Amino acid sequence: METINIKNKKWTDDEFYKMRKEVLATWPTGKEVDLDEAIAYHKALPEHKVFSNKLNKAKQEGVTLVQPRAGVGLIENHIELLKHLQDYGEADLLPTTIDSYTRQNQYENCAEGIRREKEGMASGNFHPYLNGFPAVNHGVHGCRQVVDALDTPLQVRHGTPDARLLTEIAYAGGFTSYEGGGISYNIPYAKNIPIEQTMRDWQYVDRLTGIYEEAGVPINREPYGPLTGTLVPPCISHSVAIIEALAAAEQGVKNISVGYGQLGNQIQDVAAIRTLEELTEEYLHRFGYYDINVTTVFHQWMGGFPADEAKAYSVIAWGAACATLAKATKVIVKTPHEAAGIPTKEANAAGLRCTKQLTHMLVDQVTVGSRMEHEKEIIKAETRCILDRVIALGHGDIILGAIAAIHAGVIDIPFGPAKCNAGIMLPARDNGGAVRILEPGNLPFTDDLKKFHREKMEERAKAENREVSFQMVIDDVYAISKGRLVGRPR
Repeated sequence: METINIKNKKWTDDEFYKMRKEVLATWPTGKEVDLDEAIAYHKALPEHKVFSNKLNKAKQEGVTLVQPRAGVGLIENHIELLKHLQDYGEADLLPTTIDSYTRQNQYENCAEGIRREKEGMASGNFHPYLNGFPAVNHGVHGCRQVVDALDTPLQVRHGTPDARLLTEIAYAGGFTSYEGGGISYNIPYAKNIPIEQTMRDWQYVDRLTGIYEEAGVPINREPYGPLTGTLVPPCISHSVAIIEALAAAEQGVKNISVGYGQLGNQIQDVAAIRTLEELTEEYLHRFGYYDINVTTVFHQWMGGFPADEAKAYSVIAWGAACATLAKATKVIVKTPHEAAGIPTKEANAAGLRCTKQLTHMLVDQVTVGSRMEHEKEIIKAETRCILDRVIALGHGDIILGAIAAIHAGVIDIPFGPAKCNAGIMLPARDNGGAVRILEPGNLPFTDDLKKFHREKMEERAKAENREVSFQMVIDDVYAISKGRLVGRPR
């Protein structure tokens, strides 16, 4: 296996363009990418179709934008879906969710899926073979058909450990926002890929973004906030988001959206979004990055959903309320069909309208109080413990430190499938539903923080008349799908 030497240092032109030749040669559509022509295309886009512009304006105005997840295999069908979400779902921002074959760089399988779907459309016996939009196979011109057909900014959402070619195609195709990062698109999504490899591959993504920025083309970059989406404590997702933000900033990225996945306790969720923005700017400034536009993303509940649509709307509405009270810049919206599988466009639009109503109703309301301030201080203390250890492990280099921290369990993402992830730390809810640390593993917390979490878990155990145990974790994973937040014994 190749030994990968990687530091958080801006790539030289020689380093970048040498790798770029290899990347663009991976699949035939790479030949469609012309950087100068792509930059000119972006500059000709109307301002209202540029993702960063809309996010930065929303942040200034204190409003929360709504964005769905969506993507299908054929260009015409994808445009029809996104137009429905734009016009009937009232989406402020639009996605293009990429299919699973592309995420694994299996472009031959994508080609077969496109062929079968086209045959099905022609015969009147359509069956979806792809679970998203195969942007690499559709190429630059296919992506531009999508961008040109819509009047709303577009983002690529995917889950690809090696996203270099996808990034080239997406940017040249006119997308103005791109999700992912070297940690957040490895540990939750892959098993055997070395963290060193994904960190380097995502440096390429960020350097390409920086090249567009340096040419006067703003492109929003969004580390994936929820990670595994299952009981992820704020300090863990915050640490990963900030590390990926720092790595992006070093390569020239100027517009960064840091994200967080809803946990369900209002005070903790609001405190998490507010501290995420504060801490991201704190560490960016600490490393000398003062010209970065930081916005925030709140992901509605990523765990199990009730099968009953009426109950599912309650989960969606609760996420919408927490996102708006937290003043998140945007909220990623779920649908009432989450428990059933891929939603119809109508169900997707309904989830958007439900969320939009709440963002309008709560825009002028705020959540404050001593409990809120205490929760913010806890999150900030925990996150600083982790990040400061990361920096120490890397002797000041955030990427070297992150790699060492992952191998040491200093960064430990619950339920992450990657072999490089320690998987020792265990989260569970406290008696009020906030996510705490049941087993700290190798998290570098102070004794006071460890005591805080231990007492919170003991308080719940006493209320439930049982011992603190792994069964609490299991109960909490399934709780919301069964109608509760905390997994109480029956």
